[in-house]
Amino acid sequence: MINNVVLVGRLTKDPDLRYTSNGVAVATFTLAINRTFTNQNGEREADFINCVIWRKAAENLANLGRKGALIGATGRIQTRNYENQQGQRVFVTEVVADNFQMLEPRSVSEQRRSSEGNDSGNNQSNFGNNYNQKQTSQTPNFDRDNADPFGGSSIDISDDDLPF
Repeated sequence: MINNVVLVGRLTKDPDLRYTSNGVAVATFTLAINRTFTNQNGEREADFINCVIWRKAAENLANLGRKGALIGATGRIQTRNYENQQGQRVFVTEVVADNFQMLEPRSVSEQRRSSEGNDSGNNQSNFGNNYNQKQTSQTPNFDRDNADPFGGSSIDISDDDLPF
């Protein structure tokens, strides 16, 4: 059986670090991950994946990870259930991360946060969409019908630059 997950996304908020009664660190976090396709309105949507990470990796993520930071995480999908206060059975599916990797320098994350400001009107769905709009505006158009995928900017290459 194989149960491997590899995720790359942005933290929707700072990781929540807690300790069990035995003193084991556990952090919960949510990654916003843009979908590869657009909806009927031409907008990209995002999935919000709940994750949990344990022990030293949890403490490291809590120290390094901030809202908006681009991270990669590997782990496995796990389901669990519990009975809530109303006596209903609640099922939870989450990614149990084994490790993570910061995928951009902290200065880039902090610069993006300061340029966006502290807009309390942004909700989770806007988080993914706002990021994607910034990203797609820099992406070249490689449609077949487009004669110039770089939007009019010419590429100046001399014969000396070619390896053949």
